[in-house]
Amino acid sequence: MLGHVSLGVRDLTKAALFYDAVLTALGYVRLWTGEGGLGYGSAGGGERLNIFERAGAASPGEGFHLAFEASDRAAVDRFHAAALAHGGTDAGAPGLRPHYGAHYYAAFVVDPEGHRLEAVYQ
Repeated sequence: MLGHVSLGVRDLTKAALFYDAVLTALGYVRLWTGEGGLGYGSAGGGERLNIFERAGAASPGEGFHLAFEASDRAAVDRFHAAALAHGGTDAGAPGLRPHYGAHYYAAFVVDPEGHRLEAVYQ
């Protein structure tokens, strides 16, 4: 349904370190780097997440989060560990979330600028 999502950040260098780590953990790659921005997605595919530096950027806050598909539970675990190692905050350790589904395995983090993120394997 979605073609891509763009997030604004105040510190592109810090965001690049964070998103390179967490998205690599899920098997995604940086597809482009340009003046003031980065694009991520599957190798050989189009970008699905764009990060742009904006002086007045602010996270959307409560009610918004971005979920990334993981290939297996180990990828969810790697995502969570990478996020914490690169300035993210824990918002829900890796584990089953049976209230979302019998096989819903996810982890939740907040990036260094306040964007709420999830990695999920079903």
